[in-house]
Amino acid sequence: MHRFHRSGVSGLSVVAQVVDHFAAAIAARELTPGARLPSIRSFALDSQVAKSTVVEAYDRLVAQGLAVSRAKSGFFVSTPRQVLEIGRAPSAPRREVDEFWMLRNALQLPSHALRPGCGWLPPDYLNDEGIRRVLGTLRREPGDALTSYGEPAGYRPLRQQLQRHLGGRGIEAPVEGIVLTDSGSQALDLAIRLLVQAGDTVFVDDPCYFNFQASLRAHRVNVVGIPLTPSGPDMQQFELELAWHRPRLYITNAVLQNPTGISFSAAVVHQILLLSRQHGFDIIEDDTFADLEERPAVRLAALDQLQRVIYIGSFSKTLSGATRCGFLVAKAEWIEAVLDLKLATTFGNNELSAQLICKLLLDGSYRKHTEAIRQRLRKAAVSVRKRLRDCGLEPWAEPAGGPFLWVRGGPDMDASAIASAGLASGILYAPGNVFSVSNSAGHCLRFNVAYSHDPRIYAFLKKQLKLDA
Repeated sequence: MHRFHRSGVSGLSVVAQVVDHFAAAIAARELTPGARLPSIRSFALDSQVAKSTVVEAYDRLVAQGLAVSRAKSGFFVSTPRQVLEIGRAPSAPRREVDEFWMLRNALQLPSHALRPGCGWLPPDYLNDEGIRRVLGTLRREPGDALTSYGEPAGYRPLRQQLQRHLGGRGIEAPVEGIVLTDSGSQALDLAIRLLVQAGDTVFVDDPCYFNFQASLRAHRVNVVGIPLTPSGPDMQQFELELAWHRPRLYITNAVLQNPTGISFSAAVVHQILLLSRQHGFDIIEDDTFADLEERPAVRLAALDQLQRVIYIGSFSKTLSGATRCGFLVAKAEWIEAVLDLKLATTFGNNELSAQLICKLLLDGSYRKHTEAIRQRLRKAAVSVRKRLRDCGLEPWAEPAGGPFLWVRGGPDMDASAIASAGLASGILYAPGNVFSVSNSAGHCLRFNVAYSHDPRIYAFLKKQLKLDA
């Protein structure tokens, strides 16, 4: 093995140069598996570098799996693990186009793929600049924001801000009735854990947000879909299903419903709450897209004032998917049980995210940021609606805002087949039956207008629908 010589022109730190020196020797098999590396003291003397430099370099070699440390013996070149091979590994089974197909592909597609079916906003819509600015502020502030678990219900100043935020939506909740979670999905999971047991019946809208179905399937409950109309669930069908089932729970988005983008009428909201009291079922209202609504809508939690409704929300869709922070709002007798469930499943809080969001709410930048998103989505929707009509796809209803258009084609259109073919071509479409419990939306697609500007999206659709002749 050749001797180490530090370089002043490589642009690398001395530590990185030492790491590269040993990595190259290991790759060239000048140092074979099991060989002992020079002692820290001897290498430092021979190479004229500080012992602390050698210590850090050896630690990096261990972290990269190139070396191992043995107590009182020194550092040795790692011995590769033997790979157990029994014949050829079976190929992964072909996945059915369902809610898990949608979740996995939305998250694992390469960055260059087209995502008209994606459920969140593109990075350029989100508040990267504001997040970086606030992170710099938090880094300089004293205290334990970067290391603390936080109190069980979450960062109190953010809960106080949420209390005021909710008051603007007509929901009166004490600070103690608000629990921060790591995401809206975790808030949903905690509420389901609280209210249902395996074998219970749960009502959802048909179509509904596919993660409702994924979460309920994980909890092994019986899911019944209630057909959706442009003003909310079909209340006649709702009452008919109540006669056949005794649901423990109803889960919905009453405002900017996912996937259709509609908001329920006041009359429908009133009727749902009346049925809830008469038949004894509770309600989870997911209001994740609340800050993107164009006009104030009636919320179940506002009319009910949290008597039978658990209200959940999140900042992931409007602020950052990486800054994970959601919240759950419920009556006092449920909150204690929710806190126990939260501690049992996650123990702590994302304290850093909570403090970051609190600062963005306090300085007014979050309000300005969401106003800008609404303006962009409004403009994008006009263009995307026209392009979809050129493909023979018509909006099912006029959305009340937000990123989604729910469109339908002819009765012979197979949206799942289009989605499968699109994925093979690097385009993620959201087929209707992913959202439908009854599989009755095979001729529908959900489009995210923020991701739907590339002409290749529509060229592919026209080819699939045989409209390119």
